[in-house]
Amino acid sequence: MSSTRPSEPRSLQALAELTDALRQNRATVGVIGLGYVGLPLVRAFVQAGFRTLAFDLDQQKVDKLQAGRSYIRHIESEWIARAIDAGQLQPTTDMSRLTEADAILICVPTPLTKSRDPDLSFVENTARQIAATLRPQQLVVLESTTYPGTTRDVVLPILEQSGLQVERDFFLAYSPEREDPGNPRYGVGSIPKVVGGVGPVSSALGQALYARIVVDVVPASSAEVAEACKILENTYRAVNIALVNELKVLFDRIGIDVWEVIEAAKTKPFGFQAFYPGPGLGGHCLPIDPFYLSWLARKHAMPTRFIELAGEVNRRMPGYVIDRLAAALNDLGLPVRGSKVLVLGLAYKKDVDDQRESSSYVLMELLLERGAELSYNDPYIPVLPKTREHDLPLLESQPLTADLLAAQDAVLIATDHSSYDYDFIVAHARLVVDTRNATAGVRRGREKIRKA
Repeated sequence: MSSTRPSEPRSLQALAELTDALRQNRATVGVIGLGYVGLPLVRAFVQAGFRTLAFDLDQQKVDKLQAGRSYIRHIESEWIARAIDAGQLQPTTDMSRLTEADAILICVPTPLTKSRDPDLSFVENTARQIAATLRPQQLVVLESTTYPGTTRDVVLPILEQSGLQVERDFFLAYSPEREDPGNPRYGVGSIPKVVGGVGPVSSALGQALYARIVVDVVPASSAEVAEACKILENTYRAVNIALVNELKVLFDRIGIDVWEVIEAAKTKPFGFQAFYPGPGLGGHCLPIDPFYLSWLARKHAMPTRFIELAGEVNRRMPGYVIDRLAAALNDLGLPVRGSKVLVLGLAYKKDVDDQRESSSYVLMELLLERGAELSYNDPYIPVLPKTREHDLPLLESQPLTADLLAAQDAVLIATDHSSYDYDFIVAHARLVVDTRNATAGVRRGREKIRKA
């Protein structure tokens, strides 16, 4: 393990100079990875008055930004165009420009391999690109969700291949992203930021950096604590969602509506937090992060049966939904094979254009395997994106008309977008299978609705 003790007085001088540059907005910030985490972070630093370099290897993303166009729904194109014109936002694929940044933030994917082990290839490749241009007095912060020890044991050795020493020449910290796409109440600036460095100077610099853009900075005693914090947050959610998913299946069998049960339970003012069932987990965190923790536990010869059971429950939910849809079709005298099924919602949650790890992909695969004639609608995703994990045909979102609804044997609500008129949907559909309780307020045609 590399030494993380500051070298007096060099590191303290760097601390003073970089802290002063941050406080006076003279520092340049570089963000690597311009997805649903990186681009909102770019906006936060630009709005705080920093010159910001936005790095991505995807030339199409960079071209769109340079043209003043957004590819994320809650980031306005008009704002991007203004920031580009003002020179505050500079999108680029040129990684040699990393040397211009005083602070470099890594926001790249951390997916799982097919065997559900951590895939750190994006983090490692990014660290190598930074190491190629690393200079004294630069701060590097990893934001990508990962297991405790990644910053110190994976990123740090790669950066030190530059010949520079951490806590003396450059500084390294971890600060987990807490982005919640589509949540109008909480954006980057209104969510407290946990920061932990590989040493005291790195910690201090990381805290000074984020203090410029967020409502509150929460110091962690180490990078490992900050990394574990993120894993805990998402594992907590995944486990509780698994609980209500399992209860949904149980309560359905005995004729109890789990949604009504949750509404009743959440009236208790203490000791209960409401979580809601669905067709499976989606997004860039919940389906992945608990497996980072269970992988780490296996490395230390410790079973994590609770976490693994939660993952198993959540992975079973798409199959349960399709079984419920098949049973509903059977009540109409129809098999799944040959039936026309319209899937409403491709995004992993309501009112966003983010389809990463969406359970809708799995639902659509299962429907095709059973021979259904498939179509979909999502107002935010006009074309079904190709993914490495799912082999689906090229489909386009169909206009949600009365004729389209009437032509279906079943409509499957996978994502409860607020823009959907559920009274209209139920009125014109023959059968509606609702995985999100989206039709709770519909009064007419309830005999057509099946919960799943």
